[in-house]
Amino acid sequence: MGRYVGFPLGFLLVAWGLGLGLWAPLAAGRFVVEKNSLMVISPSELKGKHDSAIGNFGIPQYGGSMAGAVVYPKENAMACDQFSRSDLFKPKAGALPNFILIDRGDCLFAKKVWNAQNAGASAVLVVDDKNEPLITMDLPREDDEAAKYIENITIPSALIDKKFGEQLKKAVRSGEMVNVNLDWREAVPHPDDRVEYELWTNSNDECGTKCDMLMNFLKEFKGVAQLLEKGGYSQFTPHYITWFCPQAFIISKQCKSQCINNGRYCAPDPEQDFSTGYDGKDVVIENLRQLCVFRVANESKRPWIWWDYVTDFHIRCPMKEKKYNKHCAETVMKSLGLDIKKVDQCMGDPNADSENQILKIEQDAQVGTGSRGDVTILPTLIVNNRQYRGKLEKKAVLKAICAGFEENTEPPACLSDDIETNECLDNNGGCWQDKASNITACKDTFRGRVCECPVFGGVQFKGDGYSNCEAIGPGRCRINNGGCWQDSRDGKTYSACQESGDGKCQCPPGFEGDGVKACENINECKKKTACQCPECSCKDTWGSYDCTCSGDLLYIKEHDTCISKKASEAKATWAAVWVLLIVLAIAAFGAYAIYKYRLRSYMDSEIRAIMAQYMPLDSQGEVPSHSHEEDLA
Repeated sequence: MGRYVGFPLGFLLVAWGLGLGLWAPLAAGRFVVEKNSLMVISPSELKGKHDSAIGNFGIPQYGGSMAGAVVYPKENAMACDQFSRSDLFKPKAGALPNFILIDRGDCLFAKKVWNAQNAGASAVLVVDDKNEPLITMDLPREDDEAAKYIENITIPSALIDKKFGEQLKKAVRSGEMVNVNLDWREAVPHPDDRVEYELWTNSNDECGTKCDMLMNFLKEFKGVAQLLEKGGYSQFTPHYITWFCPQAFIISKQCKSQCINNGRYCAPDPEQDFSTGYDGKDVVIENLRQLCVFRVANESKRPWIWWDYVTDFHIRCPMKEKKYNKHCAETVMKSLGLDIKKVDQCMGDPNADSENQILKIEQDAQVGTGSRGDVTILPTLIVNNRQYRGKLEKKAVLKAICAGFEENTEPPACLSDDIETNECLDNNGGCWQDKASNITACKDTFRGRVCECPVFGGVQFKGDGYSNCEAIGPGRCRINNGGCWQDSRDGKTYSACQESGDGKCQCPPGFEGDGVKACENINECKKKTACQCPECSCKDTWGSYDCTCSGDLLYIKEHDTCISKKASEAKATWAAVWVLLIVLAIAAFGAYAIYKYRLRSYMDSEIRAIMAQYMPLDSQGEVPSHSHEEDLA
């Protein structure tokens, strides 16, 4: 009647203290430690790749990597106490982030990371204190102190083995520069353009800090999850953990109040008090209902409705208000348009002494397969069959899911500001930047910052993105004058920027220089390139020149010559006369043409009328001549 599944020792101890020692696990537990790669860049004798176990708190940079300098504190090496200053490990401007090396022991893993974070650390490497396989750093207990840590830790952390840790400490102590790179890019497989992920959850809302964190996450992540599902980018499946009661205790009061289907599917008492409030079987039944809601919604091609149901149920049917029941659940289902009869049929009879196929599938799924370990911690998130480690928080989880997409197939949600790494805020991410125009080649993505020349104001920039980006094509002169020289004086503006051609900066006529930093005025008078006629007098101006003629002469710039003003005026007068004559001639010719046409048309019509009176037209028949006949008579 079921198999044995491993689950946290902490839960077993609590359960035993409450009289729940009768819960039987379901198969030999197999816990898989999720790892990320730690690459030593320097010193050369340590250079190479090492494994590190991802901590189950904080925010690992899934899909990205992070470089830093290793620092080992001279005091408080276990970081169980607060450090002396909040900026003790904060890097200087332009320097690599500091990864703090901390010894294991004496206090919670989370407390060590919390203290290091408050002293300015960017990441934490915890050195194991014994030679053993790597383990996942987690909380052995839940209380107010632990909750403060897990809720507020935002930096990544990892556990490294004792031998490797001692090597790092020795190198740091000897004054060597120890640079490492934490790499999470392969922590989540990314085979294709769809991510499959699961969330092992619980409907119980009275289990303390972790339940509150889970419910807050469901509310925050609902919108993103539904967008991914509706767009066909992901396939989500919810799961629920149950245990069974050993055969010897099935008739006990504890089993009857905490289990359904004759002890086959059980959950701990929500309030951990058998005498008051709800029982464990109430939680199992609601868990089963939520599984069936997902199934019914999935059959109607609306699997994302599950997110609406679980969040609405938590808001409308809390245990504290005594609304955690079937009636309230049906009210929620009705409001979401779910078929209540189908959900009831899916759930079956919880009082029957037989297997429930839905819950049996869930118990089987708790056992790990392949690279995925057993599900032993609630909540547990699994992305592409790898268990997620870190804080259950919208931004962090979305980043892990986005890391599961094949590169360049990520949906828009993965490229939004929600999960950008904000590396561009620090020294512009080391990318090219035009501060005058507020243009940067730095772009934050969930995989980390990239340096790519941007498109700004419809103008394309090209270059390596790190040290150089140049505007090209039409409109380039609108952006900081295309990076070319420009100056204005006395109401005149000259620019070395060219919209067409090869796009290089070229000084305009009247100037010489590189076109980028400077264009100097050319003294065309001094160089005798203009105003060379004998009667001319040249005066240099900025970007041009003024040429005047002596006496009554007038300067003609196009021909670089001087002519008499009177001759010029005479020429102008004669030109005006000729223009007038030409205009009159054209007008006369036009009038004559119109007159001739109209007159000829009038005369033609008159002649035809006269001729029609005295002689027959071609269209008339021949008229007999009576006068001739009379003469013959």
